[in-house]
Amino acid sequence: MILSIAERHKYILNTLQKEGFVKVVDIAKKLDVTTVTVRKDLKALEEKGLLYRTHGSASPINPHITDRNVKEKEKIKTKEKQLIGIFAARLIEEDDSVIINSGSTICAFAEQIEPKGRLTVVTSSIKATSILSENEGINISQLGGTFKRSSMSVIGSYTLSFLENITCSKVFLGVDGVDLDFGVTTSNIEEAELNKAMMNVALKTIVLCDSSKFGRKGFGKICNLDKIDIIITDEGISPSMQKLIEEQGVEIIIAK
Repeated sequence: MILSIAERHKYILNTLQKEGFVKVVDIAKKLDVTTVTVRKDLKALEEKGLLYRTHGSASPINPHITDRNVKEKEKIKTKEKQLIGIFAARLIEEDDSVIINSGSTICAFAEQIEPKGRLTVVTSSIKATSILSENEGINISQLGGTFKRSSMSVIGSYTLSFLENITCSKVFLGVDGVDLDFGVTTSNIEEAELNKAMMNVALKTIVLCDSSKFGRKGFGKICNLDKIDIIITDEGISPSMQKLIEEQGVEIIIAK
């Protein structure tokens, strides 16, 4: 059965609404048309402002992220971030040593941490340090470096040098984007480099992100998806996105 242009466009938009992304090859196979036809359809829909095209796929929102102040981010998906923080805190073990980076989800996580035994936390986030300092059962190593006002954290070579002399069981990363092809990203290249260094000295990498981050890309790449052990997110992740990420060997925990 040959579909009209309007029917193809309707199918593409419905799939986008349901799944949060579409791939050119998948749509072509499903509708029994060429990839050239699908790309023309996506171009037409993009010109109408109905989607954003990327390499070989499309998303309903602009996949490219700009750097935003952590105070703005705190107002977005607050309930979801709180739940993610609760589930992340459950992964901390007795007398554990962990690294956490910065961001609104990380701060929500810091608020949920109740140490078992004596917990050591290494962090680049000044705001997270302030939250954790209220708990006497936590030893905090605040990384030094150049102050980044938008994220209330530190970056730079001095920050990286401290990490060369430690090791921790886990690193918890708040990120700006999780893309199937491009991987895990943040909006700042220096923060991306710092997050890579954190991963290098941790035995396990755990990403904390709400479902709006899937299919999005920040300027600085942290790593490919197969370098991540666990992603903790909310119920907004589509089943197909979850399946594709899990196929890359990543465990996904839904905070609900």
